[in-house]
Amino acid sequence: MTLGQHITKLRKQKKLSQNDLGKEIGTSGDIIGRYERDEVKPSIEVASKIADALEVSIDFLVGKVTVEVDNNLLKRVIEVQQMGDDDREHILYTLDALIKSVKLKSIA
Repeated sequence: MTLGQHITKLRKQKKLSQNDLGKEIGTSGDIIGRYERDEVKPSIEVASKIADALEVSIDFLVGKVTVEVDNNLLKRVIEVQQMGDDDREHILYTLDALIKSVKLKSIA
């Protein structure tokens, strides 16, 4: 999937018009349309603004990763990573247990 296709898909999922997205990042809907048609590529700064507006990572927006991690989840991961070793280990242990529980439920 191209950058333009990613922008189009994510914009439509957010129920935003090209004009809405353009206003949110400080440009026009016409420019968003050109990005979506892959006629031009946004600068890294503009791509970052688009990713923020669409609440995805820039890596997902440009197709570097295929798993979409929303910004709220990413912020939580960063918070956990910034904690002390003991606190981080407790949280990860608990998270691992919850993930295992969910997986077991899906098997049954």
